[in-house]
Amino acid sequence: MSADGLVMLAEPARLEREVRKSLFLAQAAPVTTPADALAFVRAVSDLDATHNCWAYRIGQDYRSDDDGEPGGTAGRPILQVIDGQGFDNVVVVVTRWFGGIKLGAGGLVRAYGGTAAECLRLAPRVPIVRRTRLTFHCGFGDLALLQARLPALDAVVEDEAFDAEGARMVIAVPEGDVENAIGRIADLTRGQSVPRVVA
Repeated sequence: MSADGLVMLAEPARLEREVRKSLFLAQAAPVTTPADALAFVRAVSDLDATHNCWAYRIGQDYRSDDDGEPGGTAGRPILQVIDGQGFDNVVVVVTRWFGGIKLGAGGLVRAYGGTAAECLRLAPRVPIVRRTRLTFHCGFGDLALLQARLPALDAVVEDEAFDAEGARMVIAVPEGDVENAIGRIADLTRGQSVPRVVA
Protein backbone atom coordinates (compact mmCIF):
# COMPACT_ATOMS: atom_id res chain seq x y z
CA MET A 1 0.00 0.00 0.00
CA SER A 2 1.66 3.23 -1.06
CA ALA A 3 1.74 6.39 1.00
CA ASP A 4 -0.99 8.40 -0.70
CA GLY A 5 0.30 7.18 -4.08
CA LEU A 6 3.74 8.73 -3.59
CA VAL A 7 6.84 7.30 -5.22
CA MET A 8 10.57 7.59 -4.71
CA LEU A 9 13.55 7.02 -6.94
CA ALA A 10 14.78 3.43 -7.09
CA GLU A 11 18.29 4.73 -7.82
CA PRO A 12 20.06 7.99 -8.75
CA ALA A 13 19.20 9.37 -12.19
CA ARG A 14 20.61 11.94 -14.61
CA LEU A 15 19.60 13.58 -17.87
CA GLU A 16 21.41 16.07 -20.08
CA ARG A 17 19.91 18.32 -22.75
CA GLU A 18 20.69 21.47 -24.65
CA VAL A 19 18.33 24.45 -24.70
CA ARG A 20 19.31 27.29 -27.06
CA LYS A 21 23.04 26.58 -26.72
CA SER A 22 22.95 26.30 -22.91
CA LEU A 23 23.67 22.83 -21.54
CA PHE A 24 21.40 21.62 -18.73
CA LEU A 25 22.22 18.56 -16.61
CA ALA A 26 19.65 17.19 -14.14
CA GLN A 27 20.86 14.86 -11.41
CA ALA A 28 18.42 13.30 -8.95
CA ALA A 29 18.81 10.97 -5.98
CA PRO A 30 16.71 9.32 -3.29
CA VAL A 31 17.32 10.89 0.15
CA THR A 32 15.86 10.47 3.63
CA THR A 33 16.98 13.65 5.43
CA PRO A 34 17.54 17.31 4.52
CA ALA A 35 21.21 16.81 5.45
CA ASP A 36 21.45 13.99 2.87
CA ALA A 37 19.82 16.24 0.27
CA LEU A 38 22.22 19.13 0.89
CA ALA A 39 25.20 16.75 0.85
CA PHE A 40 24.08 15.53 -2.60
CA VAL A 41 23.71 19.15 -3.80
CA ARG A 42 27.29 19.89 -2.68
CA ALA A 43 28.62 16.66 -4.19
CA VAL A 44 27.18 17.12 -7.69
CA SER A 45 27.32 20.91 -8.07
CA ASP A 46 29.89 21.98 -10.65
CA LEU A 47 31.72 25.10 -9.49
CA ASP A 48 32.68 25.85 -13.12
CA ALA A 49 29.03 25.87 -14.21
CA THR A 50 26.99 29.05 -14.47
CA HIS A 51 24.27 27.87 -12.04
CA ASN A 52 23.52 24.83 -9.87
CA CYS A 53 19.80 25.13 -9.06
CA TRP A 54 18.06 22.57 -6.90
CA ALA A 55 15.07 21.45 -4.87
CA TYR A 56 14.19 18.64 -2.53
CA ARG A 57 11.07 17.20 -0.94
CA ILE A 58 11.20 14.93 2.13
CA GLY A 59 7.71 14.63 3.59
CA GLN A 60 6.78 18.07 4.88
CA ASP A 61 10.38 19.33 4.50
CA TYR A 62 11.17 21.03 1.22
CA ARG A 63 13.57 23.64 -0.07
CA SER A 64 14.62 25.11 -3.38
CA ASP A 65 17.36 27.43 -4.58
CA ASP A 66 17.70 29.51 -7.76
CA ASP A 67 21.50 29.87 -7.35
CA GLY A 68 21.63 33.32 -8.94
CA GLU A 69 18.97 32.83 -11.61
CA PRO A 70 16.06 35.33 -11.39
CA GLY A 71 13.84 34.53 -8.39
CA GLY A 72 11.36 31.71 -8.98
CA THR A 73 12.72 30.69 -12.39
CA ALA A 74 14.71 27.58 -11.42
CA GLY A 75 14.39 26.12 -7.91
CA ARG A 76 10.62 26.52 -7.63
CA PRO A 77 9.91 24.95 -11.05
CA ILE A 78 12.10 21.97 -10.05
CA LEU A 79 10.12 21.59 -6.80
CA GLN A 80 6.83 21.84 -8.72
CA VAL A 81 7.98 18.99 -10.96
CA ILE A 82 8.87 16.83 -7.93
CA ASP A 83 5.42 17.43 -6.45
CA GLY A 84 3.61 17.18 -9.78
CA GLN A 85 5.06 13.72 -10.48
CA GLY A 86 4.24 12.52 -6.96
CA PHE A 87 7.80 12.11 -5.72
CA ASP A 88 8.92 12.20 -2.10
CA ASN A 89 12.33 11.63 -0.50
CA VAL A 90 14.09 13.09 -3.54
CA VAL A 91 16.57 15.82 -4.40
CA VAL A 92 17.10 17.21 -7.91
CA VAL A 93 19.98 19.44 -9.01
CA VAL A 94 19.86 21.06 -12.45
CA THR A 95 23.21 22.49 -13.51
CA ARG A 96 23.42 25.04 -16.34
CA TRP A 97 26.37 26.00 -18.48
CA PHE A 98 25.41 29.27 -20.21
CA GLY A 99 25.67 29.10 -23.99
CA GLY A 100 25.42 32.80 -24.81
CA ILE A 101 21.68 33.13 -25.53
CA LYS A 102 19.46 34.55 -22.78
CA LEU A 103 16.29 32.53 -22.24
CA GLY A 104 14.14 35.06 -20.35
CA ALA A 105 12.13 34.21 -17.26
CA GLY A 106 9.63 31.97 -19.07
CA GLY A 107 12.40 30.20 -20.95
CA LEU A 108 14.31 29.55 -17.73
CA VAL A 109 11.21 28.10 -16.04
CA ARG A 110 10.66 25.78 -19.02
CA ALA A 111 14.34 24.80 -19.27
CA TYR A 112 14.88 24.01 -15.58
CA GLY A 113 11.44 22.52 -15.00
CA GLY A 114 11.51 20.59 -18.28
CA THR A 115 14.97 19.12 -17.67
CA ALA A 116 14.00 18.04 -14.14
CA ALA A 117 10.68 16.64 -15.39
CA GLU A 118 12.26 14.54 -18.13
CA CYS A 119 14.92 13.23 -15.73
CA LEU A 120 12.31 12.10 -13.19
CA ARG A 121 9.89 10.82 -15.84
CA LEU A 122 12.54 8.42 -17.21
CA ALA A 123 13.94 7.40 -13.81
CA PRO A 124 13.09 4.04 -12.22
CA ARG A 125 10.69 4.56 -9.32
CA VAL A 126 9.21 2.54 -6.49
CA PRO A 127 6.08 3.18 -4.42
CA ILE A 128 6.59 4.54 -0.93
CA VAL A 129 5.10 2.18 1.62
CA ARG A 130 4.02 3.51 5.02
CA ARG A 131 5.28 1.16 7.69
CA THR A 132 4.51 0.36 11.31
CA ARG A 133 7.28 -0.70 13.67
CA LEU A 134 6.87 -3.87 15.72
CA THR A 135 9.11 -5.21 18.48
CA PHE A 136 9.39 -8.69 19.97
CA HIS A 137 11.86 -11.08 21.60
CA CYS A 138 12.72 -14.27 19.77
CA GLY A 139 14.49 -17.31 21.24
CA PHE A 140 17.55 -18.72 19.48
CA GLY A 141 15.55 -21.83 18.51
CA ASP A 142 13.15 -19.76 16.39
CA LEU A 143 15.54 -17.09 15.11
CA ALA A 144 16.70 -18.74 11.87
CA LEU A 145 13.13 -19.65 10.85
CA LEU A 146 11.86 -16.14 11.58
CA GLN A 147 14.72 -14.50 9.69
CA ALA A 148 13.93 -16.73 6.70
CA ARG A 149 10.20 -15.86 6.79
CA LEU A 150 10.38 -12.09 7.42
CA PRO A 151 10.94 -11.20 3.72
CA ALA A 152 7.62 -12.89 2.85
CA LEU A 153 5.94 -10.45 5.26
CA ASP A 154 7.69 -7.52 3.50
CA ALA A 155 9.28 -6.84 6.89
CA VAL A 156 12.38 -4.67 7.19
CA VAL A 157 14.63 -5.47 10.16
CA GLU A 158 15.50 -2.13 11.78
CA ASP A 159 17.27 -3.41 14.89
CA GLU A 160 18.46 -6.72 16.31
CA ALA A 161 20.02 -6.95 19.81
CA PHE A 162 21.18 -10.29 21.18
CA ASP A 163 21.00 -11.44 24.80
CA ALA A 164 21.50 -14.79 26.57
CA GLU A 165 18.10 -16.16 25.44
CA GLY A 166 17.88 -14.88 21.88
CA ALA A 167 17.33 -11.57 20.13
CA ARG A 168 15.13 -8.53 20.63
CA MET A 169 14.03 -7.41 17.19
CA VAL A 170 12.46 -4.28 15.78
CA ILE A 171 10.89 -4.70 12.36
CA ALA A 172 8.86 -2.43 10.09
CA VAL A 173 5.92 -3.89 8.16
CA PRO A 174 3.45 -2.25 5.75
CA GLU A 175 0.68 -0.49 7.69
CA GLY A 176 -2.03 -2.67 6.17
CA ASP A 177 -0.24 -5.92 7.17
CA VAL A 178 0.31 -5.32 10.90
CA GLU A 179 -2.26 -7.83 12.19
CA ASN A 180 -1.14 -10.47 9.69
CA ALA A 181 2.53 -10.01 10.67
CA ILE A 182 1.75 -10.25 14.39
CA GLY A 183 -0.25 -13.43 13.81
CA ARG A 184 2.36 -15.05 11.56
CA ILE A 185 5.23 -14.36 13.99
CA ALA A 186 3.20 -15.69 16.92
CA ASP A 187 2.33 -18.82 14.88
CA LEU A 188 5.92 -19.43 13.74
CA THR A 189 7.17 -19.23 17.36
CA ARG A 190 4.24 -21.22 18.81
CA GLY A 191 3.15 -18.16 20.78
CA GLN A 192 6.57 -17.53 22.32
CA SER A 193 7.03 -14.25 20.42
CA VAL A 194 4.07 -11.87 20.17
CA PRO A 195 5.06 -8.58 18.53
CA ARG A 196 3.72 -5.28 19.82
CA VAL A 197 3.51 -1.98 18.00
CA VAL A 198 6.31 0.44 18.84
CA ALA A 199 4.74 3.73 19.96
